Amino acid sequence: MKIVRNSDQPSAKGPAEYFTGSVRIDSQFAAPEPARAAAAVVTFEPGARTAWHTHPLGQRLLIVSGEGWVQKKGEAKQLVQAGDTVWFEPDEKHWHGATDTKAMVHIAIQEARDGSPVNWMEQVSDDDYLG
Repeated sequence: MKIVRNSDQPSAKGPAEYFTGSVRIDSQFAAPEPARAAAAVVTFEPGARTAWHTHPLGQRLLIVSGEGWVQKKGEAKQLVQAGDTVWFEPDEKHWHGATDTKAMVHIAIQEARDGSPVNWMEQVSDDDYLG
């Protein structure tokens, strides 16, 4: 058994190469091998969002507070609110973040394949974000 105190792990700023706007990431856990699961609480200020990306084994989002948008490539963006749960299929290209006027906090849960839980791609343009 291993006990990890979340307070021992510092908050991290969402890197500009993967996020637009002000994003804070608070890791909740990263399971040791052979387990593959990891989770983080991600806080998006209004206008903040991820870049387009995929997850090799899918991703679950639990919307904790605020309002946000999620979008699968080729489909219209959708509004998400506190209490909503989102599932992105493995290798499904998508992005997620706050709306342009409200912050959003979600818990992101994903698993790694071959050591990587995510494949980052291009930034979401302002036109796509607001469209």
